[in-house]
Amino acid sequence: MVNIGNIQLPDFPLLLAPMEDVSDPPFRAVCKANGADLMYTEFISSEGLIRDAAKSVQKLDIFEYERPIGIQLFGSDVETMGECARIATRAQPDLIDINYGCPVKNVACRGAGAALLQDIPKMVRMTQAVIDATHLPVTVKTRLGWDESTKNVGDVAERLQDIGIKALTIHGRTRVQMYKGDADWTLIGRIKDNPRIQIPIFGNGDIDSPEKALEYKNRYGVDGVMIGRASIGYPWIFNEIKHFVQTGQHLPPPTVADRVAVCRQHLDFSIRWKGEILGLFEMRRHYANYFKGLPDFKPYRMRLVTTDSYSGVSAILDEVAETYDAVLSA
Repeated sequence: MVNIGNIQLPDFPLLLAPMEDVSDPPFRAVCKANGADLMYTEFISSEGLIRDAAKSVQKLDIFEYERPIGIQLFGSDVETMGECARIATRAQPDLIDINYGCPVKNVACRGAGAALLQDIPKMVRMTQAVIDATHLPVTVKTRLGWDESTKNVGDVAERLQDIGIKALTIHGRTRVQMYKGDADWTLIGRIKDNPRIQIPIFGNGDIDSPEKALEYKNRYGVDGVMIGRASIGYPWIFNEIKHFVQTGQHLPPPTVADRVAVCRQHLDFSIRWKGEILGLFEMRRHYANYFKGLPDFKPYRMRLVTTDSYSGVSAILDEVAETYDAVLSA
């Protein structure tokens, strides 16, 4: 078992990464149903939450079946982050996570996210403020460092553990790398091997297959892995990894009927949560991923992203299931 404070997770848990405009309740629902062990909300701006901005407040929505689930916060002001943690605690998540890893310009260049890797004393003060503001376990997600010359996550891990964080997730790239190049897990493995480190260490970056998850588990000794982009349109990856780690065997890939069924579940929840207009609109980013690899799918995708009624999209999904069942069975 892997413990984060009072939260018990299975051996080698699989975490769903918090992804902006992706990790909303409808997406989390299909990932949970397909094996995700721990999930997080989209990251929430501390300033937005303090201002009671509607978009930030809506991101606090969590559901019982999602547990355990964490609310992830980001910000640049120490006191504001503490107050934000108090607000988030009232939403009754299982933990509070702090984002010190987001590399995008409108976050990092405003002194939040990965920018804190350039000011470790402030990162420590901010983390302490969050810990002091909640009774929940506090965890952190970060990167190797700001750039190649400042890979300081080893120091970060020790200092944040010493003030009381309960787990650390490390993305194997620097901020300057953004999402380019291959993730380097070597330093993640060294931190896990550090005898001073007693909290769970989770690795993140480029886990896109059962083979890679098992390889990195064995090579770097991490307590679990966090999966992000590989789960978009493919929530089956969680159960596929679990089965492969346990048996060395592959589960059969999802059929077209499976893809349509899960896509429809995602769509239905999206509409229940956001209403038909917004729910349909925000699902448009997911269709290409759900049906990736199907031959000559572009005409269906174009219809899916231009149809503005639930009944219309549902009819297209029925057509996809029927057409590709025949094509792939031929």
